[in-house]
Amino acid sequence: MLKVASSSQDSPALRAKAPRVAVIVPAYGVAHLVGEALASLQAQHFEDWECVVIDDGAPDDVAGAVAPFLTDRRIRFLATENQGVSAARNTAIAATSAPLIALLDGDDRLRAEYLATTVPLLEADPSIRLVTSNAWLFGAVPRERPCFAGRDSDSEGRLGDVLDRSFMVYIGTTFRRADFDAVGGFDATMAQAEDFDLWVRLMELGGRAFYFGQMMGEYRVRANSASAHADRMLLGNLKVYEKARAALPADAPEQGLIDRLIAETQRALDFEHAIDRVVDGDIAGGLDELRRVRALVGGPIWALSFALWRFAPGLARPMLSWRRRAHSRGGPQALQHDDALGVAA
Repeated sequence: MLKVASSSQDSPALRAKAPRVAVIVPAYGVAHLVGEALASLQAQHFEDWECVVIDDGAPDDVAGAVAPFLTDRRIRFLATENQGVSAARNTAIAATSAPLIALLDGDDRLRAEYLATTVPLLEADPSIRLVTSNAWLFGAVPRERPCFAGRDSDSEGRLGDVLDRSFMVYIGTTFRRADFDAVGGFDATMAQAEDFDLWVRLMELGGRAFYFGQMMGEYRVRANSASAHADRMLLGNLKVYEKARAALPADAPEQGLIDRLIAETQRALDFEHAIDRVVDGDIAGGLDELRRVRALVGGPIWALSFALWRFAPGLARPMLSWRRRAHSRGGPQALQHDDALGVAA
C-alpha cells in the first residue's frame, strides 16, 4: 500500500513555478538523519525543485522526522511496504514530474550550490547523460576526506570510463527522466551496485558524463552501511559487467574492456574468499589461495605480510581478521589498490 503525505499550506510563488528537477530521498532506517538531508535541500541556491521522501517500510519513525518539512509544498512523503532501495527509488521517481532527477540519500547532504550547478548544465547540453561531483566523506571513517582524492578538476567520461571507474560517479548524481525511462529505471533485482548499474545503462545510450571536481555533496559513512561487505559489492559489479556485455553489440569497442573487468572482478572475489578461509580457520588452504592471487595487492606491507606468514602462518588469521574489520567498506578499488592491511583506498 502506498501512503502519500504533503503540506496543506499553499504558496503562490512556489506553485507558479514548474519544478525543473525532482530530488529523490530514500530514507530507510535514517529517521534520525533525514532532517539534515532535507535542510540541505532547502538551503539550495536553486529553488525550482520538487522532492519525494520515501519510507520503504522502515523500522523507525521516518514520517515523524519528515513531518516538520511538509510545510514546504515542494516536499512530499511516500510510505510503502519494504521493497528494496531500487524499487523504492523507482516508486518515488514515478510520483514526480520534473524533467531532471537528482538523488539524495536520506543520510547524506547537499552543499548549497549543487542544484544550481548541475541542473543548468544538463539543460544546456543534451549530449550529457549524467552530472556528478566530488563529495566530502564523513561519519564512521578514521578521518574525513574527499570521496575522490586528487580529483579536484572538472572532467568528462564515456561508457568505457564509467565501466572501469576511471570516471567516478558519486551517488548524488543528476540525470534526465527521459533517459531514466528509456533504460527502465533502477533494476530492482540488484541487491548491490544498483547505482553503478544505472550509470552504466545510462551511458549505453551514448553521450558523455560530466564530473565537477568541486565538493558539492557530503557522503555519510555509517557502520551498518549496506555496502559494508566487499564480496557482495564485487558480486554486484560482476552482474553489472555481465549485463553490459549482453546489452552491447558483439563488436562494440567496450567488449574487450568488459571481459577484462569480469576477469579482474572474479580474481578479486577469489581473493576475498581466500581471506574468508583464513579467517574461518583454514589457514593453510586460505594462504595457498591468497598466494595464487596475490598480484591483486602490492606495496611493502603486503610483501612483508606474505613473508611473515611463510614462517608464522598462525599470524595470518588475526591480521586478516583485523583487516576485514578495518577495511569493511572496501570496494573493487580498495581490493585492487590496497597498499596496507586495514587501510582502504
